[in-house]
Amino acid sequence: MREERLLERLKAWEKEPARRGKENPRRIVDSVIRHLQRILNTKHGNVPIADDYGTPDFTDFFLTLPKTETNPKREIEKAIRLTIQKYEPRLQGVRVNLVDQEEGEAGLPSDPLTIRFQITGRLVTESKTQVFFETTVDNDGKINIVG
Repeated sequence: MREERLLERLKAWEKEPARRGKENPRRIVDSVIRHLQRILNTKHGNVPIADDYGTPDFTDFFLTLPKTETNPKREIEKAIRLTIQKYEPRLQGVRVNLVDQEEGEAGLPSDPLTIRFQITGRLVTESKTQVFFETTVDNDGKINIVG
């Protein structure tokens, strides 16, 4: 199991030739975060490798679901989980949970235009390290991940 994607390894090879063969869990987590941000900030149909690479456009998500469909929050969680399972093979047992907005002053959500969710899973390494990422989608639709 390599801790970084191929292009990341090639870039680092010149800088740190002595690092070969040593697994560094922090490097794996940082690489996974960078890749997840790339995947989750790409919308379906925007890259030539696959029409389903990335995520659906969540700004229109609530408008396109019929009123009788399942819970839109669960559909967003499912879309993100399936995307991660398909395009980030270094994570297993992926779970995605949307976080309910905390109430701010006057009982209103603290930022009604921000969506927060949590991603958990296990790294595919010898130690099967459990990882937990806090993720926010800002009002511009940009997804930020903290591990």
